[in-house]
Amino acid sequence: MTPEEARARLAALGFSESDAETLFAHFDEAERRGKAGHGYSRIAWLETQRFDPEARPRRLSAERWDGNGALGYLTLAAIVGDQLASPPGHARVVVASHCFPTGMLGHYVRRLADGGLVAALTATSPARLGHPEGGPSLVGTNPLAIAVPGGIVADVSMGKVTYGDVIRGAASEDDLVPFGGEQAHKAFALALGLQLLVDALAGPEHGAVLVVARPEHDPVPALRARAAGLRLPGDS
Repeated sequence: MTPEEARARLAALGFSESDAETLFAHFDEAERRGKAGHGYSRIAWLETQRFDPEARPRRLSAERWDGNGALGYLTLAAIVGDQLASPPGHARVVVASHCFPTGMLGHYVRRLADGGLVAALTATSPARLGHPEGGPSLVGTNPLAIAVPGGIVADVSMGKVTYGDVIRGAASEDDLVPFGGEQAHKAFALALGLQLLVDALAGPEHGAVLVVARPEHDPVPALRARAAGLRLPGDS
């Protein structure tokens, strides 16, 4: 799919020009960063889903949002814009209820870091990962993304593969297990902890939790000096 085709198919879904461009920016960055499961393949997936393209997220307060029927992509984009327009005095926890799908979380925290803020973001999804010892799916792949000014962006899902890999045909649902092999209990424990954190704060529907703060120190130059010649998370 070309960028032109991607834009046209988003417009055909009924999104406003600004919302279509917000979605396109997300999918296009995912494509350029090699995360095809969160890229243009998601447009074909959206074409199979039921949603209201005119729905708008609601800002309940500086710390609480409700997706209100809008796609999670648009809810998180609105939250990021709000944080950049009115940054916290020191730190703020923002909870978004009814926020799904959210896509590549690194996209949002990178924007905040580019705006001079430190950010950590997690979001839940349908239960896709089971216990390492077997049994039913219990938790989502529940990614965690962290970014600091200076270009460091860590964005990791707790699954061996992402559901996006399944959507684009690069993996099967049988591959949706906690990463780590014999150490998979660690990824499962983190996925479970993130699931319960978001559920406790956002409610029983899928949601997201963002921590955003003004930095007090810049650790990146010293890290890059120690890691000279090595690619770090977030580097192009």
